[in-house]
Amino acid sequence: MKKNILLLSCFLLFAISSQSQVLISLLLGDKLNSDKIEFGLETGLNFEQIDGFESSDRRTFFNIGFYFDLKLKNPDWSVYTGVLVKANQGLDNLTDNDLDFLGIDKQEHDGVIVEGDYKQVINTFMVPALLKYKFYEGFYAEGGMQFGWHTKAYVEFNSDNEDIEERVRYKNKDAMQKIDAGLLGGFGYQFKKGKKMTIGAKYYHGLVDIYKEKSGTKSNAFFVKVTIPVGVKKAKEKAAEKEAEDQLKEKSEI
Repeated sequence: MKKNILLLSCFLLFAISSQSQVLISLLLGDKLNSDKIEFGLETGLNFEQIDGFESSDRRTFFNIGFYFDLKLKNPDWSVYTGVLVKANQGLDNLTDNDLDFLGIDKQEHDGVIVEGDYKQVINTFMVPALLKYKFYEGFYAEGGMQFGWHTKAYVEFNSDNEDIEERVRYKNKDAMQKIDAGLLGGFGYQFKKGKKMTIGAKYYHGLVDIYKEKSGTKSNAFFVKVTIPVGVKKAKEKAAEKEAEDQLKEKSEI
């Protein structure tokens, strides 16, 4: 039990500090890169759904974070990890039965129900741990686990009727499990020229119920992503300068 509490505490501290780490990492990108590690930014969209509800409408969310591609002895293999600092889970167009389960009363004005859309939004830090394999001319496949930490959750109501725009948020983080975990796999392509950015797609299948009081509420999502190495060129230039300096030093010592 103590080990679990310690693990959760460490995960939370890491997640909270991640937003500032993204900014710091951009400034120190060349120092985070080496011949064994590629560092950069990951961004894209995820099309998210939570099973176990009447609504099956996927929510589209924007993601951004940073990644580390840790090269193994075989150059075709690497370990891919990092943190999606801005990422979300959720569900669109909640039905009346969905709202009943969530304990949300429909918005009313003077006893009249206001028409509008209800959606579940869960702010989540996502941490992938993937084994990556480059198999043909820049193409790659990757697979493994993804872990998440739920930092905020709310049901959002949006209405735009008779020139009145309304948005209401009902916080419901207490209904959520703190941690999410599941299987993640995908494929992509790395460009050979320029910054060697990659484009890719992946699918996430959750293994943990999102809600404490409702079984079968597992997350599933399709991701499209772009990764952009940061500081790789500068890191290579510094490595080349250091190698040249070492060679000169060796010659002077002879």
